Amino acid sequence: MGMSHPYKRIAVKIGSNVLTRKDGALDVTRMSALVDQVAELRRAGIEVILVSSGAVASGRGELKGVASRKMDSVDQRQLFSAVGQAKLINRYYELFREHGLHVGQVLTMKENFGTRRHYLNQRNCMMVMLENGVIPIVNENDTISVTELMFTDNDELSGLIATMMDVQALVILSNVDGIYDGTPGEPGVEVIREVEPDRDLSEYIRTEKSGFGRGGMQTKCGIARKVADEGIEVVIANGRREQVLVDLMLHPGSVVCTRFAPREGGVSSVKKWIAHSSGFAKGRIFLNEKAVEAVCGDRAVSILPVGVTRIEGDFEKDDLVCVMSPDGRKLGVGRAAYGSAEACRLLGRHDCKPLVHYDYLYLE
Repeated sequence: MGMSHPYKRIAVKIGSNVLTRKDGALDVTRMSALVDQVAELRRAGIEVILVSSGAVASGRGELKGVASRKMDSVDQRQLFSAVGQAKLINRYYELFREHGLHVGQVLTMKENFGTRRHYLNQRNCMMVMLENGVIPIVNENDTISVTELMFTDNDELSGLIATMMDVQALVILSNVDGIYDGTPGEPGVEVIREVEPDRDLSEYIRTEKSGFGRGGMQTKCGIARKVADEGIEVVIANGRREQVLVDLMLHPGSVVCTRFAPREGGVSSVKKWIAHSSGFAKGRIFLNEKAVEAVCGDRAVSILPVGVTRIEGDFEKDDLVCVMSPDGRKLGVGRAAYGSAEACRLLGRHDCKPLVHYDYLYLE
């Protein structure tokens, strides 16, 4: 098979509604079919990173009847995902082994993207796996992070992984064929096939949640748009369709799905990280008017202590901080070159290096 496709590395996100049967347990047949397809893509020379939900369904299937007693939903989720994650990765291990392929487990949580060091450690771990022919299988560590900081059904996680790992495409597999231009099933309603970088889809997106997952179409769309803006193609497709992955990658055009066209000339990987991680900023720095003008002007400028009026929050060197205007508007996010204590000491001074260098400043 020649290298006729443009993909060297892709991320594939398998949603919980793809891997969950009607009774809430894991759909092993579906999982097996997806593994066969990933193996075929590997044979075609494409590296694949899997971001897979399904731990909760896997645990629910294992603990039939054990778990209903006196447990609230958070307890239940933690129990099911702890038992289920072990079983899920074991299933993947067995299925991939039949193709002579090795897998490795990557459990992560939002906090791991909050500092540059964690981010690079995580990236390095997955790069080493890929270099050694191991397929990374990523999931959120639900047993620890059952909080408001959770990723939405791994959609957001898959977006972070895709940009972090410099893939050419992110495939989000759900239980529908894509984004429809109306209510699916109504006469004349079709899947939107191609989404250009600046097209607004908000009128089409219904906000109700899909069956088992935590991420509705709105979430998927927001993430797809963000990832596509960074120069990566995003596809939303139906994970229950026969050979969906193989056809998407090797016979594009043969699958009904929604493709988000990548914006040309993506962003540097540091800025990608900053853009995606802005939710974990540790502190806020307020600029004076003159600094705001400079930063928002046409030229790339760094933020010097002389332009900073005050600092809020506790942060260390290399943490992310929000950059604020005098009236409290958020201008963007940057990586701090000093910790908060030192930054406070240098406030208003001329003769020091930038607090946020422009290479590490992402304006919204």
